[in-house]
Amino acid sequence: MSEDSKEAQRHEMVRRQVQRRGVEDESVLEALRTVPREAFVPESYRGRAYGDSPLPIGEGQTISQPYIVALMADLADLEPDDRVLEIGAGSGYGAAVLGQIAGQVFSVERIPELVERARETIDSLGYDNVEIVEGDGTLGLQEESPFDAIIVTASGPEIPETYRRQLAIGGSIVMPTGARDGGQRLVVCTRTGEEEWKTRDEGFVRFVPLIGEEGWSEGRETGASRPGADEPGF
Repeated sequence: MSEDSKEAQRHEMVRRQVQRRGVEDESVLEALRTVPREAFVPESYRGRAYGDSPLPIGEGQTISQPYIVALMADLADLEPDDRVLEIGAGSGYGAAVLGQIAGQVFSVERIPELVERARETIDSLGYDNVEIVEGDGTLGLQEESPFDAIIVTASGPEIPETYRRQLAIGGSIVMPTGARDGGQRLVVCTRTGEEEWKTRDEGFVRFVPLIGEEGWSEGRETGASRPGADEPGF
């Protein structure tokens, strides 16, 4: 597949899957038009890289549906000089998209094999403002806080207090919360003061569980998408 063909597929993906669903932030749209999603999936799935669904990336994990990546970046309301924490690096695709928009991105992943692969892909594409960190994502990344945005690509029973304390005043956490299985609500929690937060509900989603000290224990994991997509594991 030629580079022109891949670029055309990215533009069509953005038009059909993202813009039609209401994401309008041009910085987010341009990031998805730019980042080569096929580089973040196994070779056997590259022909489906621009489809409207999650795809397996190994270790029982998936790369999220493109719309979900766009939606969460859009809800975070990012600025070019923002420092962003992503929880759940997975393939590294979401971190790369965020790195096209924000100034510095730290993405925490608990599975060593995924950390290694994500780092290799990120480095090969030259994203020098994106750092993949191995660790328990439920604990955030205290040494690099505060963050202007925290984007959590796995679902917990509630937003951990750790995330709230690592968020800068004026910043937002975008995270799915609710039951471990079946579905959750995507919420945006904005820190409006030292001890003040404002939360809004952005609708029903289905994500893998947030595993770790301040999340769920080990168990069955599945894909991440809005209902209605072709979802592995559901």
